[in-house]
Amino acid sequence: MERLLTHINSPEDLKKLSLDSLPQLAQELREFIIDIVATKEGHLGASLGVVELTIALHYVFDTPNDKLIWDVGHQAYGHKILTGRKEIFDTNRQLGGISGFPKRSESVYDDFGTGHSSTAISAIFGMALASKLKSDTTKQHIAVVGDASIASGMAFEGLNHLGVADVNALIVLNDNAIGIDPSVGALKKYLTNVKAGTAKDENLFECLNLNYSGPIDGHDLPKLVEELQRLKSVEGPKLLHVITTKGKGLKKAEENQVVYHAPGKFDKATGERIKKSQQDQPPKYQDVFGYTIVELAEMNEKIVGITPAMPTGSSLKFMMDAIPDRAFDVGIAEQHAVTLAAGMATQGLVPFCNIYSTFLQRAYDQVIHDVALQNLPVIFCLDRAGLVGQDGPTHHGVFDLAYLRCIPNLTIFAPMNEMELRNIMYTAQKGLNGPIAIRYPRGRGVNQNWRNEFESVEIGTARCLKEGSEIAILTVGHVGNEVSSLLETLNCPESIGHYDMRFVKPLDKNRLRAIFEKYASVVTVEDGCKLGGFGSAVLEFANEEQYSTPVKIFGIPDNFVEHGTMEETHALAGIHFDGILSYIKSTLTTCD
Repeated sequence: MERLLTHINSPEDLKKLSLDSLPQLAQELREFIIDIVATKEGHLGASLGVVELTIALHYVFDTPNDKLIWDVGHQAYGHKILTGRKEIFDTNRQLGGISGFPKRSESVYDDFGTGHSSTAISAIFGMALASKLKSDTTKQHIAVVGDASIASGMAFEGLNHLGVADVNALIVLNDNAIGIDPSVGALKKYLTNVKAGTAKDENLFECLNLNYSGPIDGHDLPKLVEELQRLKSVEGPKLLHVITTKGKGLKKAEENQVVYHAPGKFDKATGERIKKSQQDQPPKYQDVFGYTIVELAEMNEKIVGITPAMPTGSSLKFMMDAIPDRAFDVGIAEQHAVTLAAGMATQGLVPFCNIYSTFLQRAYDQVIHDVALQNLPVIFCLDRAGLVGQDGPTHHGVFDLAYLRCIPNLTIFAPMNEMELRNIMYTAQKGLNGPIAIRYPRGRGVNQNWRNEFESVEIGTARCLKEGSEIAILTVGHVGNEVSSLLETLNCPESIGHYDMRFVKPLDKNRLRAIFEKYASVVTVEDGCKLGGFGSAVLEFANEEQYSTPVKIFGIPDNFVEHGTMEETHALAGIHFDGILSYIKSTLTTCD
């Protein structure tokens, strides 16, 4: 049988196929995605679940003239393959290759960049309004939104406005009962009742003035095409409820939807994951957090854990399993997570609010208004801080030091290793006078023997790792380990001092005074943005204290860092260690 996908390089090619041949194309598209992701890695389950929907949308609508947005973007692999990127799909998430998410600069078919969830409804509504203002009544506007994403506050803001607007917009609700982790909340229960035919007479979406249809089987291609064709002629805002199975077509991915959201490398025939050797490897920072919060919660009954839809990724799942009544997954609702934690803190609880660094950006006002302004002792644990590799600029947590450092009352700490993370968590739960942000990177620490006895950390104090005579290198966080290893390669160890500053706010000013009075030059290294970050804080200190010592800052420059491996993204960002070595050698002419 002739393979169909071979001849599909655009939606125009797709439209030449007969309706009867589309199921064969769906099978080939699934196989293509599985073949590539099995060896190149990436987000698997979400894209497998929408293969039929992807084909139907491009078959029925006139993309890119009609606008199509994929919320979050985890589900857009099939979309990329059908829109001219099949031959380069094996570069997905690789340095210089295509992005793992929709990206406007990559293709005219990517109508909106979507790496964070729940933005598609507002964006497609904006496009639909623009068409109306231009008197373009024929253009279609479609947003595909998951059941976890549509529960987010921003999605409801968009639906609320859309329902009272006379625009041509279609929201496709891709309901598979799971985001990365299983969906939670009352809306999930409502959608379950809708699927079971037991929902109340009033339809939630119809109450929002959307023309509702469904639910229909999202893997029934003829039915999808028929319904989408019908909806093209229905005026006004509308919502199509589609039921899909995440991981459809790969048995292992259907059975374990959480793991196979992004499973790493796997055997494409069996679906079995190819596990990396764990022997003698340090734990991941998120696992250190997860184990430690359980230990502390067993000691302190006031401790509660909160995460917005990332219990597995952040390892709060450990506490949800061990102490379920004190650990909360609030869904994709970062703003709610932060203010929920603030409310708990007013009543004497000790909330650990566990959010990826890049996702806390979505709750910035709540951090300022609801936590810091009221000086509430919320403990923010910011996972995936710094560069995160192949997820790219939508997920690099490089802005947190700068956007948090300007907030009054907030303490900022970056542990250099697992023990430091455990100790600051222990110190914070004992009681602080205000909020603290603890930021740590994606990936593994440095010490297999990390379960030390807890020790209190004195707030605002740095550590001297190595004394020197000419250059002082100041680091914050895990990057200090790489700097320590780097210094061991030089033949002038007596010339270079190394300090783990730990606290970006408050700075250890006594330690800094001693450093600036002793050393001829100062180097700062951070895995955050240079503008307004740790190095900037050190420069501000030097200016206030009227030190003339030169300060060289290594950090993320004023641009977005593209996707690639961790090593490649560090090099792109200018914090690669060849650059640090070159600077040291140019400053110390006797050092090799």
